[in-house]
Amino acid sequence: MRSLNNRAESHLTGRAESELDAMADGGWVNHGYCGSPAPLVSTIYSPQPASLDRGCKLDRIQEEPGSSDQSPVKRNRGCCSFIKAFWGTAWTENTSNNREKFIRTTLRELLVYLVFLLDVCLLTYGMTSSSSYYFTKAMTDLFVGSASQNGVTFQTIGTMSDFWDYAQGPLLEGLYWTKWYNNQSLDSGNQSFIYYENMLLGVPRMRQIKIKNNSCKVHEDFKDEISGCFDVYNEKKEDDLSFGLINGSAWCYHTEKDIKGSSYWGLLTTYSGAGFYQDLSRTKEDSANILAELMENLWLDRGTRVVFIDFSAYNANINMFCVVRLVVEFPATGGAVPSYQIRTVKLIRYITHWDYFVLGCELVFCVFILYYVVEEILELRIHKFAYFKSIWNIMDILVILLAIVAIVFNVFRTIKVDNLLGSLLEQPDLYADFEFLAFWQTQYNNMNAVNLFFAWIKIFKYISFNKTMTQLSTTLGRCAKDILGFAIMFFIVFFAYAQLGYLLFGTEVESFSTFVKCIFTQFRIILGDFDYDAIDRANRVLGPIYFVTYVFFVFFVLLNMFLAIINDTYSEVKEELSSQKDELQITDLIKQSYMKTFMKLKLKKEKISDVQKALQSGSGEIEFKDFRETLKEMGHEDKEISAAFSQFDRDGNQVLDVDEQTRMKIELEEKRDALNAELNNLGRNYGKEFPENRSASDDEKSRGFVAQDQFLSLSRRVLQMETSVAALTSRMDLIMEKLGLTGNNTDRSSSLTSQM
Repeated sequence: MRSLNNRAESHLTGRAESELDAMADGGWVNHGYCGSPAPLVSTIYSPQPASLDRGCKLDRIQEEPGSSDQSPVKRNRGCCSFIKAFWGTAWTENTSNNREKFIRTTLRELLVYLVFLLDVCLLTYGMTSSSSYYFTKAMTDLFVGSASQNGVTFQTIGTMSDFWDYAQGPLLEGLYWTKWYNNQSLDSGNQSFIYYENMLLGVPRMRQIKIKNNSCKVHEDFKDEISGCFDVYNEKKEDDLSFGLINGSAWCYHTEKDIKGSSYWGLLTTYSGAGFYQDLSRTKEDSANILAELMENLWLDRGTRVVFIDFSAYNANINMFCVVRLVVEFPATGGAVPSYQIRTVKLIRYITHWDYFVLGCELVFCVFILYYVVEEILELRIHKFAYFKSIWNIMDILVILLAIVAIVFNVFRTIKVDNLLGSLLEQPDLYADFEFLAFWQTQYNNMNAVNLFFAWIKIFKYISFNKTMTQLSTTLGRCAKDILGFAIMFFIVFFAYAQLGYLLFGTEVESFSTFVKCIFTQFRIILGDFDYDAIDRANRVLGPIYFVTYVFFVFFVLLNMFLAIINDTYSEVKEELSSQKDELQITDLIKQSYMKTFMKLKLKKEKISDVQKALQSGSGEIEFKDFRETLKEMGHEDKEISAAFSQFDRDGNQVLDVDEQTRMKIELEEKRDALNAELNNLGRNYGKEFPENRSASDDEKSRGFVAQDQFLSLSRRVLQMETSVAALTSRMDLIMEKLGLTGNNTDRSSSLTSQM
């Protein structure tokens, strides 16, 4: 039976198998073969009988348990190992000298992050609907585009008389629908339905803010002719005195706290939430009488600076709230400046099955945020202030903070809406102030949009291990100083032209009426969107000079310099990357994983062949002693041999009879066939890269790869040397233990082993 030892034996030991397990750990499992044979079939050394119907499952060889003094260390490291494995990132693990480990860690981070990104997309898109656009359009057409009998629409309001014409016409007609299109009465009780579908919540409210008389200074030459002077709006100059009939809220001043109002950013300035307000009625007739009374008693006068019309509607068909605010500003110059704000928001969240699915996504989102909070804390604890040197880490913190704010607001919004709807149902004749909630819901949606944008940009963090993907970041990073210096020069010229345009055309051209508008107008000129005729009419001499010189210096000179800086830097970066030696790429990682898996399967197949030859060498019954000696000469360990023998020695007499040998041969043959099928399938799935006698290709030679036979031969020799050294070390330890030299000599032998 010694003649059977015709191969390198060290690769059959438990230590060798452990080495192979470590090499193939985390390898890419071949999912192309998931039939009855497992992709990595367990050998006969498994403590449990191997079955061929386990699907794609990896049954590893049972490793030798450690000594008793090592168990406390393992138990103490259990929690740390779990945290390291669960929250392991390229920043928490030492991957600087291990390119393969870096790619594996980054890929794992990318997969987890893609699941998080999918959840965020479901959340953001699940909270929006295309119906909101049509809801907004319908309300805009009704209240902004409808005209009165005199042809006055909201957008064409230019005087106070136009305002009353609109309020008593299109506004009342739009708020109170009392008839069908065939003039039949619309039976809706005391409730008004706009467009028959949208229920008016509460009653509309009109509010104005006034300025005190003599709030501005009149020149000495005109004091005798001008008795009244009303300044532009200023919160400190608001008129807080009662006027007119003094018999209701429309004629008495109320602070912002009294009416629970909020400030508003108008076209001319920002207005407070205070003023004089009048709530309309739930019926069209009563509301018309209220408006007529306000008009007859001059509710609007020279001191009025702004009028707000607020109301809200709810559409149960699409579960959407539409909060409308119509604003007419009366500047100190006279005339009127109309503007409007229509917010369509979803305040009641959970009704349909899709809403509850979004609720589930929200819970998953909270789990992800908790996961990433722990991850960032671990990275910050390891790297301290160096953590903030990476722009990606700052973006991580920004995304997490925005997400936490979104979660808090989501809870607040749900509670606030429930309370507001409850009070509205109890007192339906009161004004329903949804402006506050609509404003913050809009900001919440904006925040989610920005968060989703950063979440998509963050993908570049996980694909930066590829040369092609790093070209953008490398180019921008390298030319940052040049762009910064150029930006200073660019904006000096840009702002000089902005001030010139504001002073030349600000009094006549709307796009140059303010300095901020000048800045955006000049950006539009760069993109080709401009009104040259308006500039030419405003100043026939300096207008063309301004336009020609601006286009020449900014567009043709400065902008092309900016592009030249980026193009030159990109060319340099691309040339450097092309001349660099190729690092480990994903394709190489997959190839190495397949190589390791292929080698492990092949060596397992050889182990089975050894056992089959050991069985064939015997005649009749095989004793454990002969079986053990034969396999031990081939490099097997006693523990493995005992486990394999006892698995088929059913009667426990240390002898394999003919039936037991037959069962063992059948199972070994089945496992061998399964391994052959898996090896063949592995080669086919990888494009015939792994035939047993395949020579190394030119590409593999250039990358440092060797042929399969050479690789297996080298692996056997290395493992044989390790086994021989391990055997020597164990014998030396045994001799020293007998001699009583178990102290420093053990350490010396260990160091000797490590050196060998």
